[in-house]
Amino acid sequence: MDTLKKIALGGGCHWCTEAIFQALEGVEQVDQGFVAQESDASSFSEAVVVHFDGHRIGLKDLIEIHLHTHNATANHSMRNKYRSAVYVFEEEDHRKAEMILNELQRDFKTPLVTKVLYFKAFKPSEVQFQNYYLGNPQKPFCERHIAPKLALLSERFSKHVKQ
Repeated sequence: MDTLKKIALGGGCHWCTEAIFQALEGVEQVDQGFVAQESDASSFSEAVVVHFDGHRIGLKDLIEIHLHTHNATANHSMRNKYRSAVYVFEEEDHRKAEMILNELQRDFKTPLVTKVLYFKAFKPSEVQFQNYYLGNPQKPFCERHIAPKLALLSERFSKHVKQ
């Protein structure tokens, strides 16, 4: 029986988001690229599609990690390119994600800007940008932006990090 589920997540640079979710137990695959949501404003935004084993890591854990590893409360001028979102594939996950966001709001002093949106389409990044951190951990961008997020992940969510 296939236990893999999927959710798409957007918030910051997809290189950062990809590295975070590649580091987690129960995550089997991370597709880096651009996601569009179902709506009138269905433009593409940087995001990842996370394929995960729901018996090993839950949707709540994934959303909580996502909120704490990007600026989920800033409604800055780059939000069209870096939409803070949880993209769902099923109606049941939409309800769950909304409840999870409402519950996790308590962890933040200012309102979350993260939206729950229905997934519409995915365009993968160019091959040279996929698995970016895994192939380039010493590059300045990785050291400056991704490594601190991975350190936070190890510190705050260590029980979910691959050994």
